[in-house]
Amino acid sequence: MTYYWREVCMSDVIVVGAGVVGAACAYYAARAGLDVTVLDRGPVAGGTTGSGEGNILVSDKEPGPELELALLSNRLWRELSALGGFEFEAKGGLVVAETDEIQRQLVELASKQDVEHAVVAGEALRDYEPHLAAGLAGGVHYPQDAQVQPMLAAARLLEHAAESYGHGAVRLRTGVSVTGFTPSGGRITGVRTDQGDLLGGAVINAAGTWGGEVAAMAGVELPVLPRRGFILVTEPLAEPLIRHKVYTAAYVTNVASDSAGLETSAVVEGTPAGTVLIGASRERVGFDRTTSLPVLGRLAAQAVALFPALRDVRAIRSYCGFRPYCPDHLPVIGEDPRVPGLYHACGHEGAGIGLAPATGHLLAQLLTGAGPDLDLRPFRPGRFQESS
Repeated sequence: MTYYWREVCMSDVIVVGAGVVGAACAYYAARAGLDVTVLDRGPVAGGTTGSGEGNILVSDKEPGPELELALLSNRLWRELSALGGFEFEAKGGLVVAETDEIQRQLVELASKQDVEHAVVAGEALRDYEPHLAAGLAGGVHYPQDAQVQPMLAAARLLEHAAESYGHGAVRLRTGVSVTGFTPSGGRITGVRTDQGDLLGGAVINAAGTWGGEVAAMAGVELPVLPRRGFILVTEPLAEPLIRHKVYTAAYVTNVASDSAGLETSAVVEGTPAGTVLIGASRERVGFDRTTSLPVLGRLAAQAVALFPALRDVRAIRSYCGFRPYCPDHLPVIGEDPRVPGLYHACGHEGAGIGLAPATGHLLAQLLTGAGPDLDLRPFRPGRFQESS
């Protein structure tokens, strides 16, 4: 992998964060002709991105602005898949219901979403997933759901932007901590780092779970909080066991929940490497990375209840990450009216990988003076103070 480096005095755009959202912001800004510097205190995808499953979902979105953002991003991911190198799988998603009442609710949600879907009767579920447990009431199949390998996706976006849009158009500097901002003329004109100051026409806060901390350096508040989640990984299987991303209706409920307590729901999917990823848990415990054996045990039991064949498969490791949670479950996208020159691209919770291309694309449109493809008012940075 090749990146182009040189000492930076001035960039059109400085992106703080080299996760998949920051990488998408850099990619689309460079494609729009802007000179970009990406900074991260760790490696590429070293934060939330590196702890994600790579979900690109429309199935779990309520009708409204996030679903519109997801549909735009879904289309952009399919265009980006031509770049190759990040295991894009247009596998589709299957949401299953344990009871007739839950199935009714799933069908009602699907009809409101107005996206491509197929209602699946209980007896037809095994046509989609032969190893599913018996006795499920039904489900809904979403063919637009997809998956990527998130760390590869972030790296590939940065690599392609550097290679395709001119040597030096995208510069990546890892191991650099942002410590503050440089103001001039009533706006942000760069960042201070532990390795010197960098000037820029605009700064994008793509720091994920740490987006609130970056905003605070500029003197503004963003209520971005960490929401911990665990993933179990099985041994590689000789033959694929699971065809789609499969999850129970409880997952949709948990995504929209405001609870700080532990919530789990069965989410099971295979990978090209043959392993099976098992989630999902959510809880707000700060940045505590302590492995919770009770949570992992609950995830394993829920996965086996959904796919009994997993009972004989070994789990070989687990990992956890922190979703950047906002109180209204919407990301923060756009220029901060309180600090001109500072743009935010954070707070995507567990949907950052799926929503990354649309976020980068829309911010590039703002930065170049083009009208954005979507109404960004629902995602505006100042909305939390407006409602207080």
